[in-house]
Amino acid sequence: MSSEAKPQTKKFGKGERTIPHHTQKASKWYPAEDEAQPRKARKTVHPTKPRSSLQPGTILILLAGRFRGKRVILLKHLPQGALLITGPFKINGVPLRRVNSRYVIATKSKVDLSGIDGKTVEKVGEEGYFTRDKVAQKKATEEAFFKQGEKPEKKKIASGRATDQKNVDKALLTNIKKEKMLGAYLATSFSLRNGDRPHEMVF
Repeated sequence: MSSEAKPQTKKFGKGERTIPHHTQKASKWYPAEDEAQPRKARKTVHPTKPRSSLQPGTILILLAGRFRGKRVILLKHLPQGALLITGPFKINGVPLRRVNSRYVIATKSKVDLSGIDGKTVEKVGEEGYFTRDKVAQKKATEEAFFKQGEKPEKKKIASGRATDQKNVDKALLTNIKKEKMLGAYLATSFSLRNGDRPHEMVF
């Protein structure tokens, strides 16, 4: 700091006051729009620790979502507590998808994952694989107006996803056929009846 930019001390009556240099004074104007500042997070982000019962190959029971009650196979742990699972699709109609580890029950049954396509599993587990393709919204035209009463078009599944599903399920189906009644076990859905006591059940 140069001698010219140093604050000056001046006497006013019985007291003294330090006057800062004009380069150090606060600006007399402020921006019209306040700049958005990110909020400080008080909570520290800890890495998710999966349950010891959630091991690859374990058969899980889904507790929420479209496929609740279905028995599925755990393939891989994903970041932020998500799990990569499959039905297989040919047995119970559950495709490759992500589920939250909080909404599953781990059973003692396991499926051998030997021979499974590891490259496809890594590809499916990558971030952004399950993001939906953004479809441009159609403008409201007369043709669209008259089609309102018709049945909506079926959602088309990308050919790449169908191929990945077949590659993953191929080895699983072979291993499932080796175990007696395992295919039938995966095909049946879990449900509770009157008088059932879930807290006493052993899965």
